[in-house]
Amino acid sequence: MATSTVENYIKEIYLEEQRHEGQPVPMGKLAAALKVFPGTATTMIKSLAEANLVDYESRVGVRLTGSGKKLALHVLRRHRVIELFLVKVLDMNWSEVHEEAENMEHVISDEVLARMEKHLGYPKVDPHGDPIPNPKGEVDHRELVNLTDCSPDSRVRIGRVLDQEARFLRFLEKNGLEPGVSVKLLDKDAVGQTLSLDLGGGKTATLSLTVAEKIEVEQVDW
Repeated sequence: MATSTVENYIKEIYLEEQRHEGQPVPMGKLAAALKVFPGTATTMIKSLAEANLVDYESRVGVRLTGSGKKLALHVLRRHRVIELFLVKVLDMNWSEVHEEAENMEHVISDEVLARMEKHLGYPKVDPHGDPIPNPKGEVDHRELVNLTDCSPDSRVRIGRVLDQEARFLRFLEKNGLEPGVSVKLLDKDAVGQTLSLDLGGGKTATLSLTVAEKIEVEQVDW
């Protein structure tokens, strides 16, 4: 069984690969994400390479092998089911559950995870809209686009929040911008670097493009 440290490394490599379309993850970026010294990260990566979980090339970076990806998806499944359980069953705020899930994902048994998943109705996404891999390590892919790529008068549904830092999530919640909420894009101001949204019920919100680019949406019918 992999240690929590190994699982954290493998999971972070997978997430970085997803952000950069499968490109090798630079060691400096990985070390920064895990908050460790570059030398510490390199030592661990060499061990993971010996275990056939990653492919590592000096001065290029690291990428997961098939075995490494399988382990990463298993860890992510546990993490995301736990997050949803904490929100839906224990009534925790979506801005509070990430750290709790980080701790629990390494110790929860497959039996308990399966029961949690069944209780939740076999969900496809977690509270932030991240896809939950199934027990086979398969992920359902939705057609999501970045909010900043949408045109004025588009009606969209918030599908995923990319930044899960607690303050950012509280900001979105305060403005009524959570996964599942449908909005209409009113205007994009290229000079002011903002966009305006109609939330319905006479409510509107103005976001900076920096905030908007952390939100993915799907088109909905009028």
